[in-house]
Amino acid sequence: MKSIDLKNFNIKQLGSMKKAPKKLYYKGNLELLNNRLVSIVGTRRPSAYTKEFTYKIAKALSKRGVTIVSGAAMGVDAIAHKGASPNNTIAVMANGIDIRYPKVNQTLIKSIEDNGLSISFFEPGFKATRWSFVVRNELIVALGEILIVTEAELNSGTSRSIEFAKKMDKEIFVLPHRLNESLATNQLLKEGRAKAIYDIEEFANRFGKIIEQKDEFLEYLETNPTLDEAISKYGSKIYEAELNGIIAIENGYIRVI
Repeated sequence: MKSIDLKNFNIKQLGSMKKAPKKLYYKGNLELLNNRLVSIVGTRRPSAYTKEFTYKIAKALSKRGVTIVSGAAMGVDAIAHKGASPNNTIAVMANGIDIRYPKVNQTLIKSIEDNGLSISFFEPGFKATRWSFVVRNELIVALGEILIVTEAELNSGTSRSIEFAKKMDKEIFVLPHRLNESLATNQLLKEGRAKAIYDIEEFANRFGKIIEQKDEFLEYLETNPTLDEAISKYGSKIYEAELNGIIAIENGYIRVI
């Protein structure tokens, strides 16, 4: 765990915050803050439709070198981190950086700490409160050049993030939903305050072309090895990949999702 004085480390995006903090605690690769950043947020209880397309959006952007920013919460946040892959995502915490919360995402958060970047404005040992989630949400929105909301209900925590985006004059993009679903995002579309993502590849192409990156671990998994062979070669990393939603283990074989 490390900290930096923000007076001496310029994170230009923080200038859009109402009151930027003075210190940042972090674990991981601080260089990710220099990448193009996109924020993805949404409900903790996404539909199957939202789960699928949140993952696909994050993955498509990550392939183009865009780093995904989210809050490590259950639901949309966790899916966005997984879609980007832990080495190209930033988790913004509402608690001290030494606390992996929520517990259900402990494995994912540790993977982000080890491969990507986990950050917090709060002192080590600080436990999340209602107001710290609000501050966390403001930082998530501030870091991204745009905000993507894949599903949200009215008067939810995500609605607060939407308000921050409006005040910061950020473009907001949403998934199109059926009537009486995701009421907050449908309301944004109705009022003309957000744009719908109808074609993921077309949307992602605004950030450039796909960057070819060799990932020996993923390439190996794509050969559909047996579980025993994979564990012999990579050990517990195989089960971490399963927990992070990268692979499925079926009938003793590995399948990349």
